Amino acid sequence: MNNKLAHDAALAPVLVVGAGIMGAGIAQVAAQAGHPVSLYDVRPGAAQDALSKLQASLAVQVTKGKMSTDAVAALLARITPVADLHDTAHSALVVEAIVENMDAKRALWQQLEAIVGADCVLASNTSSISITAMAQGLRNPERLVGMHFFNPVPLMKLVEVVSGLHTAPQVADSVFALAQNWGKVAVHARSTPGFIVNRIARPYYAEALALLQEQCTTPVVLDACLKAIGFRMGPCELMDLIGHDTNFAVTQSVYQANFYDKRYVPSLLQRELVDGGLLGRKSGRGMYDYAEGAAKPQLAAAQTADFPAHSGVHLHGSGARMDAWGQLLAASGVVFVHDRGSDWTGLSTPTLQLRQTDGRTASSLGADVAVFDRAFAREGSRVLAWAPSVRASAACAAEAQSWLSALGYQPQQVADQSALVVARTVAMLINEAADAVQQGVCTMDGANQAMKLGVNYPAGPFDWLAAWSAQGVIAVLQALDAQYGGERYRVSPWMRQQACRQLGAPEIHA
Repeated sequence: MNNKLAHDAALAPVLVVGAGIMGAGIAQVAAQAGHPVSLYDVRPGAAQDALSKLQASLAVQVTKGKMSTDAVAALLARITPVADLHDTAHSALVVEAIVENMDAKRALWQQLEAIVGADCVLASNTSSISITAMAQGLRNPERLVGMHFFNPVPLMKLVEVVSGLHTAPQVADSVFALAQNWGKVAVHARSTPGFIVNRIARPYYAEALALLQEQCTTPVVLDACLKAIGFRMGPCELMDLIGHDTNFAVTQSVYQANFYDKRYVPSLLQRELVDGGLLGRKSGRGMYDYAEGAAKPQLAAAQTADFPAHSGVHLHGSGARMDAWGQLLAASGVVFVHDRGSDWTGLSTPTLQLRQTDGRTASSLGADVAVFDRAFAREGSRVLAWAPSVRASAACAAEAQSWLSALGYQPQQVADQSALVVARTVAMLINEAADAVQQGVCTMDGANQAMKLGVNYPAGPFDWLAAWSAQGVIAVLQALDAQYGGERYRVSPWMRQQACRQLGAPEIHA
């Protein structure tokens, strides 16, 4: 396909259809990159209203010294509200940002095909609708591509460039290059349910909802544990911000589009919130109460503690965490033996085994056992989930909490469930990303970039895998599968292949 966009990207005229928040943001970044932009909305006056709001927001940038008056004037001069699509026949690129409805989008593309030239690229900002299905019935389906921006468009760096089965490679490549020219980080994705970000992110919400439904812990503890490894918002805070109705609808869409795969099954708890109108911030109450004067639940206060007086203290396993524990013990005068060759990680005394979770519950490991969560290197919060065996004595549980407090953590006791909070959530995020790579949805680097830039994750799923191990992730998933059964926690074939590589064993091919 010979498209104008590929040959004259810097000056290509752009049409943005839909003057809502996303459409106005797309128009802004295109104009800022130097393109003449036509802005259209089916609602009369909406495009002009959007331009007026943009003018007001850019005036604030001038006041803050972030943009000059001349730059703002030039940007605004490049955006023209239009009332008739027939005035946009010269467009080299159309970016659609209308309602998430297949019929509406198909009708728009068919209307535009009769107006724009045959070499005009058609790009949809859809976050979930199949590009392949959307192209059905078009005269030139090879020119339709997904160009999924993230809100707020001027600030968020990621653009998912989504190819359907009809999309010509050169069209996807030209849109990829264009997004980079607009100052974005583009990643290629195949048109499958949820694309990259909305698919890989599902476990972040799903595991939190599962833990809450089983009454394993509270929203404030869940959020604190995940913020402790660098997430800007915990899953409960984030669902409240997104809106449980929106989050639940996306989960349902992914679940249905994947033929009811149990990995994506929606939450009964979240449905109850939606049915009760407890949608989060926009309704005044969700996981948290946002009413004026409402107090947000607080974590148990951090306790300072001396190291328990014990002989026969052993550290088990190797790695940065055990090295740090060894330094703390030595500095405090605690006599200990470090067994680096142990098959588990943690600390033991004659009356306690304090073990980093490998997915198994403390109760399955013995009576005087407690497990603590994984942590990924980060300065700041030391919140850490832990759980004692249901057979542990009160003295044993108290000793475990004392050790964790003395080692500098703010321990939060949760129910003794497989893989606790962080290990469970991160393992599932890694596994979902692995399946996306296995199925050709994206590359490892694309998954990392998408999750860090699209939803501000502190690391990409394959960054976490590099800091862990395929065998360790698989052990957690298998423990979860043993506890719950079904298909939700099945291990990605890609993960099994990676484990074989790390062990130096031959890969198994069907």
